[in-house]
Amino acid sequence: MFPVLTAAQLNRLRTVGRERDVARGDVLVRMGDRIDHLYVVIAGQLDAVSTQVKSERGLATLGPGQFTGEVNMLSGRPGVARIFVTEPGRVVEVDRARLLQLLQTDPDLGEILMRAFVLRHTEIIAQGFGDVVIVGSSHSPDTLRIREFLTRNGHPHSYLDLEREAGVQDLLDHLGVGPGAIPVVICRGKIVLRNPANAVLADCLGFNETMDQARVHDVVIAGAGPAGLAAAVYGASEGLDTLVLEMYAPGGQAGSSSLIENYLGFPTGISGQELAARANTQAQKFGAQVAVARTAAQLQCGDKPYAVALDGGTRVRARAIIIATGAEYRKPALNRLAEFEGGGVYYAATPVEAQLCRGDEVIVIGGGNSAGQAAVFLSKDVKKVHMLVRSGGLAETMSRYLARRIEETSAIALHVNTEVVALEGDGPLQSVRWRDTKTGAEEQHQIGHIFVMAGAVPNTRWLDGCLALDKDGFIKTGPDLSHDDLSAARWPLARAPLLLESSRPGVFAVGDVRAGSIKRVASAVGEGSIAIALVHHVLRE
Repeated sequence: MFPVLTAAQLNRLRTVGRERDVARGDVLVRMGDRIDHLYVVIAGQLDAVSTQVKSERGLATLGPGQFTGEVNMLSGRPGVARIFVTEPGRVVEVDRARLLQLLQTDPDLGEILMRAFVLRHTEIIAQGFGDVVIVGSSHSPDTLRIREFLTRNGHPHSYLDLEREAGVQDLLDHLGVGPGAIPVVICRGKIVLRNPANAVLADCLGFNETMDQARVHDVVIAGAGPAGLAAAVYGASEGLDTLVLEMYAPGGQAGSSSLIENYLGFPTGISGQELAARANTQAQKFGAQVAVARTAAQLQCGDKPYAVALDGGTRVRARAIIIATGAEYRKPALNRLAEFEGGGVYYAATPVEAQLCRGDEVIVIGGGNSAGQAAVFLSKDVKKVHMLVRSGGLAETMSRYLARRIEETSAIALHVNTEVVALEGDGPLQSVRWRDTKTGAEEQHQIGHIFVMAGAVPNTRWLDGCLALDKDGFIKTGPDLSHDDLSAARWPLARAPLLLESSRPGVFAVGDVRAGSIKRVASAVGEGSIAIALVHHVLRE
């Protein structure tokens, strides 16, 4: 995390930065301000501290040959530490633009800096350092939403539970907040937000750079799942002006997978969140701009260049569009389902949800790999996992290694030809009734946690009739587009649509949102990289 650079490495940094003297007490980075510079110590000493609600915690002390910075350096997000001079001396100051250039052109220094940045960010999260405190309740769906949003976006924070931790009510009284206003987020140590929307929280934490509506990007990528992130990495690394729009957090549906074991190059497996974090960091290293909590509301396909309207009224324009908005789990047709969402009904199985049901019985609905990974992950901490599938088994929908693990895990009970028919509870979910679809027999169980991971509904509602879709709403591309599809779209070119190209020239679809896609992380990554090659073709036309 804190390597000491050699004299030769320091000299290379001198060529891209400027040297200046620093005095005791000088503040180089203020907590909550955007990180615009990397500081390398030539002489003297720097200290980094994190300010919590009522205290200050030391993060690191840096001496000659050491440097500041962590992953937020790449995006220019606000820092989570205050860095100040404790021993007078001299530093090299490198601005962010020069740093990004250095990371791409100097493999030796780039490896040292990137490794330190990633390890520091991981440690900051693990130790609960940061500029965000959530005050909430384990029974509050919005508390779960905010915790999961920050966790999935890799933003360090601490959590105080109103019902379990002493002194929390005193803190709320100090802030002038009643218990009915929770969850409360203390943002950047000074701003109190009452149950903020994800976009409001993202703005407070400085997640996103201001978007230039007059700027025409080479490519705008809607969605930051594996396909969108792959497109971002390849697009930015090949010199394209790349903007990624993500409505929730990098990783998409795959980002909630507890352990992906069949992805090439990771024999011991990797969590979806870690894979997404690495890919997101990689994209930003090459200069891609990634905007979080920015939802694509409409594709304005009548404009040239194309424009994507965002919720809130902002528009971004691009010469090419890659749609990677993925799919969401199909919601079962159950009375009161919406009432229990976030309070017993979940659509992801991350450590945040796992904490809520430790020691209890849970239900996982679905027979695909995502459901299997969730069942295995949850089985480590819960009393029993009831896995409900509507079919007669797992052989046709789940990887064999995962199906065998489920069969051999005593804490998992597989119920085939079974579906949930009713949810009950006063407040949070308290009981569930399921039915055997062959015999019609019903059973009532006192279970308060259901994980829904079945079916797929494409996120294409925002396209507003711009593109040809199949009967299930997935985007048709390349050879799947019929003559009638192209006629209806008034296809203007002599050539046929390219492999991943939609019924509009220069608009591509990749990953789960594309009709006929293979629902695997590796194939999504492959499609994202192929799409960039096709974008180059379109930009040359």
